[in-house]
Amino acid sequence: MTTGLGDNLRKYRRTAGLTQEEFAEASGKSISTVRKAEQGGHVSMETLADFARALGVQTSALFASEAPRPVVGAEDEANRRYLAELRRALMPPIGLAAPLADPGEAAEPSAVRQSVQDGHALYQADRYTSVARQLPGLLRSSEAAVAILEGEDQQHAMIARAHALLLTGKYLTQVRQYDMAYFALAEAIRLARETGSTHLAATGVVGLCWLLLRQDRFDESEALAAQTAADVEPRMSEATPSHLAVWGELWLRVAAAAVRNNRPDVAQEARRLARTAGGAMDSEHTEFPAHWSAFGPVTAEAKAVEDLSLVGDARGVLRRADGGPLSAQALRSYGTLSPNNWGRHRLDVARAHVVLGSHQDAMDELMRLRQTSGEWLTHQPMARRVMGDLLKTRKRTLTGDMRSMAAHLGIAG
Repeated sequence: MTTGLGDNLRKYRRTAGLTQEEFAEASGKSISTVRKAEQGGHVSMETLADFARALGVQTSALFASEAPRPVVGAEDEANRRYLAELRRALMPPIGLAAPLADPGEAAEPSAVRQSVQDGHALYQADRYTSVARQLPGLLRSSEAAVAILEGEDQQHAMIARAHALLLTGKYLTQVRQYDMAYFALAEAIRLARETGSTHLAATGVVGLCWLLLRQDRFDESEALAAQTAADVEPRMSEATPSHLAVWGELWLRVAAAAVRNNRPDVAQEARRLARTAGGAMDSEHTEFPAHWSAFGPVTAEAKAVEDLSLVGDARGVLRRADGGPLSAQALRSYGTLSPNNWGRHRLDVARAHVVLGSHQDAMDELMRLRQTSGEWLTHQPMARRVMGDLLKTRKRTLTGDMRSMAAHLGIAG
């Protein structure tokens, strides 16, 4: 957390006429946590949301206006090399004359689309290094196709390149390379709009709202998602599943931003609209590339449970985590969440178990996620928070699984 954020927190506390001790009691946090936050130390987003509720302000009001420090997602040397190559392909040097970079060999739009589908399958399988290795060539070949083709063929090439850029933005957001991710997503949205592909552009906006959310830009994420949802609102009697899915996901983005920004009424209404979209669908929609994730009644419920986790209702999380649309029977009927959404949902469950002192149950959730999504798990700050809280509250000797998980997540035991 930046010093500016700590200064803002102190300013709002004093404006409210609260001592640190009074503010700690009002927010349900310890005095040491309040002091740490005001001194510029790192505290979780959930803690900041509790502070905002106690002060009666939006969470975004606490953030400093200065640019945040960049977050590096992939720390190992191999991934740094892949990211450097990807940066050169995504943002080549541009001069007044001929381009300095090798434009690459043009690929047929159909070949680009197939490569994007293959890359997305790798992404869904958490094979991020393989995705990073594939993307530079895909970006160069799709750009070369747009440059040399004309007329209708060029339109197809532009749409194919927009798909390549969406995959790039999704991967870069996942590994927290936010500036490059923004460039890729913004270019994808531009190309989709130029070709009249409104549905594809809206898909790009869903991704951009996720990026803004990860940067704690809650106001912007909420406003962009709400405006785009209004622009693409479907007629329920005529809407296709992919149309409903994108519209529903936009409302999920509104809700996610609003609940983090201490705007519960907005979040509640957005969740209602997301449930409306999900309820109009017979199952989870997963038909890539018409839709880049999974959406349906199960996803809408999982994200509502996420809200409970964010406001600290651990018992509410466990009460709904495996019931209703998330029950085993419903999953068989509607289909399952996307791998990333399922992982996030089970992290909410693990966190609830830690809060309630059920350490072994929390570890069981983390170990299952490591077995199915080990690489994805290492990119999740929430996983590190859950494990860190478990280590701090555990009074008995750590088990072998606990020590192994701490090492997997890069946490000192």
